[in-house]
Amino acid sequence: MKVISWNTQWFKGLDEVVDVGRIVRVARDLADFDAICLQEVAVNYPKLTGSAPPDQPAELARHLPGFQVFFVPAIDEFSPDGTSRRQFGNLIATRLPVRQVQQIALPYPNPPGSDSTGAVLPSMQRVLAVCTVQAPWGPVRLMTTHLEYYSLPMRHAQAVALRDWHLQACALALSPPRAEEGTPYQRKAHTVDALLCGDFNFERDSAEHAAVVASASANRWVNSWDVLHPGEPFPATFRLYDRTYGPEPVGCDFFFVSESLVPRVRRFAVDQNTRASDHQPVLIELA
Repeated sequence: MKVISWNTQWFKGLDEVVDVGRIVRVARDLADFDAICLQEVAVNYPKLTGSAPPDQPAELARHLPGFQVFFVPAIDEFSPDGTSRRQFGNLIATRLPVRQVQQIALPYPNPPGSDSTGAVLPSMQRVLAVCTVQAPWGPVRLMTTHLEYYSLPMRHAQAVALRDWHLQACALALSPPRAEEGTPYQRKAHTVDALLCGDFNFERDSAEHAAVVASASANRWVNSWDVLHPGEPFPATFRLYDRTYGPEPVGCDFFFVSESLVPRVRRFAVDQNTRASDHQPVLIELA
């Protein structure tokens, strides 16, 4: 099972060209993926998509025949004149059978904070997209997100929520509710096997990273990099070529796996050559 995670910056490369097809081509060069999880996907925001097709999930589906595409917007609103619906969020596309789809709103605490000049920081709602897919060995919760960039308190609250929601889902898998077939209470594909990826906007040595993996539970999150490369520095995934948001490259795009999936982690790779986005695509392979 091969999964790619990539913050596509609404499919805009460092050449300022918005190109959905290029993202797909680069991802396929990295791996013959079974699923791809994308962050910063836009619908009908002209300042983002320019003259490119404005419905990016639909355009992606056109480039991925045989895949189901699930777009989970964090922002769902209308243009100021009310003539167009605008959305922005995360997306999961997969050729694996899908058992369940969930959309989890992450914490959005106030106040947003201010910068060194006293100006109020921007912020937006963040969301966790979940598709429970049928892997060769059983159901897996495939999850992707994009955490708050500007506000540390918001980002930390969201990191804690990612840990707590996963532990809640594991508790349901270990003690499932009674099912009533043919109704919304029908049997769900509850599972402790889970994969969490995305642009977390924090680094390996941050308090937020520690919050995600901090748990005494046997179902805790584990950074997949640490499974394969314990003690080694995490590779850079952001600011390799564009230093708009900081002076040095950093690694902030992770794959966390549930403790149950640790024995299945076989490969972790980053394409550090492409400039098709301001982030680099990340690959995990489970066996």
